[in-house]
Amino acid sequence: MRTQKFHKTECGVDFLINVLPSDEVKEGYLKKETYNTDYLEIVFFKKGNGHLILNHHKISITDNSIIFISPFQKREWNLDPEGLDFVVLVFKEDFLNDFFSDKLFTYRLLYFYQLEYPLNMQMDEALIERYYALLAEIKSELVKTRFDSVHIIRSLIYYLLQKLNREYTEKHHLALEKNQNNEAFQFKKLIEIHIKEKQRINDYTELLKVNRIALNKAVKEQFNVTASHLLKQRLLIAIKDYLIHSKLTVAEIAFQLNFSEPNHLMRFFKNQTGITTTDFLNEYQNGINP
Repeated sequence: MRTQKFHKTECGVDFLINVLPSDEVKEGYLKKETYNTDYLEIVFFKKGNGHLILNHHKISITDNSIIFISPFQKREWNLDPEGLDFVVLVFKEDFLNDFFSDKLFTYRLLYFYQLEYPLNMQMDEALIERYYALLAEIKSELVKTRFDSVHIIRSLIYYLLQKLNREYTEKHHLALEKNQNNEAFQFKKLIEIHIKEKQRINDYTELLKVNRIALNKAVKEQFNVTASHLLKQRLLIAIKDYLIHSKLTVAEIAFQLNFSEPNHLMRFFKNQTGITTTDFLNEYQNGINP
C-alpha cells in the first residue's frame, strides 16, 4: 500500500503546512485506491457527493461537510467528480506541535486520533464559507510571504483548529473545558506510538509514572471512556488494519502485535466485535461495514 508523504511546496515560508484547493489536487482524490499519508489532513467540502472508507468505516460525503484524517489511517475515496468543490488543509504533526510549543497540541484536538466518535462533521453553509475564507487567507500568506506572515499564519491556524475543536466537542458532548488533562493526552499519544508492543494498562502507567486509578480517572474525565476501553479500541483498529491490508495469517498478526498465542488474539477480537476474524473479512469483502 502506498504511503503519501508530505512534500515541501513552493510557498514563500518554510512551513510544513499547506492549503490545497480541489482544482490542484482533485485528480488524486478521484483515484480508486487504498493509501495512507504521513501527515494530518482536514478536508472541507463545499460541494461533494460520494463516500470515504476510513478506519474501516464508510463516511458519506455531502455538501458542507468536513473530514478529519490522522496520519497513517487507511483511506479510499469514492467521489463523484461532477461539481466537486473542496479545500484540504494538511500539516505535519511534529511541526504543528513545535509551532505552538506544545508537544501534545494535535492530541488536544479531539477530532484527531479519535476512536469513539465520527471522523466527520456536517456544517451549515455559512460556516463552511467562513472556513473557506480563513483557508484562503492562510494560503495567501503562505504564497506571498511578508515579514509578519509567520505571526498571521500562526494566529489563523490556531483559531481555525480550535474553532473546529469547539464545534466537534459541542456536537459530541466532550470535555473541552478539561483540556489541560495532560495524563489523558499523553496516554492517547503513547498508545499511538506503542500499540504494537504494549497492550496492558500497566505498560502505560509505568511510562507515565502514574497509578492505574489516576490514569483511568484522567481518561474518563477527558474522553468519557475508561483507559482500558481506549486501549482495546486502538488495538482492535491495529488488528483490522493487518487483516484487511496485509497478507499475514492470524498467527503472524498475533506475533506482530505481541499476543502470546493466536487464540488469544482471536478471542480478544470476538469479544470486542462479536464476530470472528474470518467473518469480519468476509463481511468487509462483501461490502458490509462491520
